Amino acid sequence: MIECAVHWSPPLPAEPRFLALLDDVEQGRYAGYRQDIDKRRFLTGRVLAKTVAAGRLGMAVEDVAFDATCEDCGKPHGRPRVPGAALMLSISHSGELIGVAATAGTPVGLDVETDTRRADDSLIEYALSPVEREAVSGLLAEQRTAAFFTYWTRKEAVMKATGKGLKIPLQSITFSGHDEEARLVSSGDAALDPARTRLVDLKAVEGYRAAVALLTADEISVTETFATL
Repeated sequence: MIECAVHWSPPLPAEPRFLALLDDVEQGRYAGYRQDIDKRRFLTGRVLAKTVAAGRLGMAVEDVAFDATCEDCGKPHGRPRVPGAALMLSISHSGELIGVAATAGTPVGLDVETDTRRADDSLIEYALSPVEREAVSGLLAEQRTAAFFTYWTRKEAVMKATGKGLKIPLQSITFSGHDEEARLVSSGDAALDPARTRLVDLKAVEGYRAAVALLTADEISVTETFATL
């Protein structure tokens, strides 16, 4: 059984005690955001991830240093990791909710979305496979939006787990029904094997939809907690 812990937090205030946990590169990224909420989401994601890493690795949080170098372009916007540690992390945020998923080395992807967004026809056409489009086609508008973002968070989660992001066409992957237990049914990309992909639709909080994916053939156990930072 592979364990995955998901930790949630609202945006933290930009207080010195939190800002001090950002290294020089992270300080630069923080300063690069124009909107206050974007700054706070980034800050919270890093502080929450470092707090989780410190607890799992037996370190002081101020001693946790991430390497977030992108494998494709070399810029510091890749998956945060602690060099040499058997720890995998995934950060996601939307609205007033930030989440971090952690495993002991199993590739993991987390996605969360507010349920205030709308799913128009062009977005459905862009993101869903033919089977999934058929599944939402007869639903009323509100139900269709809920179903769409169930699929959307699953897709974002598995793509984050692979580290390939949108290089995997969204339409090339098909999941079980939006009202069924999350499962990858088929994939047109070799990076995603249904036999080695596990998913869970998360509870998160009211007003949000979320999913977590692990790349493993083993069964998984997922817990959700709200952090106190």
